[in-house]
Amino acid sequence: MKAARFHALFRSVAAAALLLGSAAAWAQADEARAKKIAGGSCFLCHGAQGESTSEVFPRLAGQHAEYVAKQLTAFKSGQRKSTAMAEMVSKLTPDEMLALGKYYEKMNLPREEAKDPQLAAMGRYIYHNGNKFSGVPACASCHGSNGEGAANLPRLATQFSGYIHTQLKSFNKRDRTNDNAVMHTVVEKMTELEMAAVAEYVSSK
Repeated sequence: MKAARFHALFRSVAAAALLLGSAAAWAQADEARAKKIAGGSCFLCHGAQGESTSEVFPRLAGQHAEYVAKQLTAFKSGQRKSTAMAEMVSKLTPDEMLALGKYYEKMNLPREEAKDPQLAAMGRYIYHNGNKFSGVPACASCHGSNGEGAANLPRLATQFSGYIHTQLKSFNKRDRTNDNAVMHTVVEKMTELEMAAVAEYVSSK
């Protein structure tokens, strides 16, 4: 009886080890594939380490893998508009999109001080407290106290302030419609100054 239990336990452990080994092998293959894709095209705009070459293009280093995959899917389906990105992602599979997300998620960018401290100070108040006079809620309630976001929400910390500002304006004008509709109701109440201030503040987190 004891021998039978031992053999059953041994088989279970062996099976688990095999699965872990397979998962590790797949992870390595996915990362190698992601690195090849990133080195073949993504780096031209987003930088070799996800640091980006311009505020026009978002920094991908440290961004949540699920969020990256979600945006790539939206570009491929046309839900999020971009002629350049639509072409780039046209042949990517869902697995490759997630692999790219995990590839960039491992990268880090150093924190940078706000270029305009006074503007950032205003943004800090709005980000954490909102504006009760206009009905703008606190950004931190969804995006976290440090702008880290979570899973399908973007990590805003260390992102270019100019890029964040541009995206807020896109939500305001309904030019960007692929993400949470809550963003439309929030940003439509924000002034240009408030958008710029929040972007300046959170980018330096």
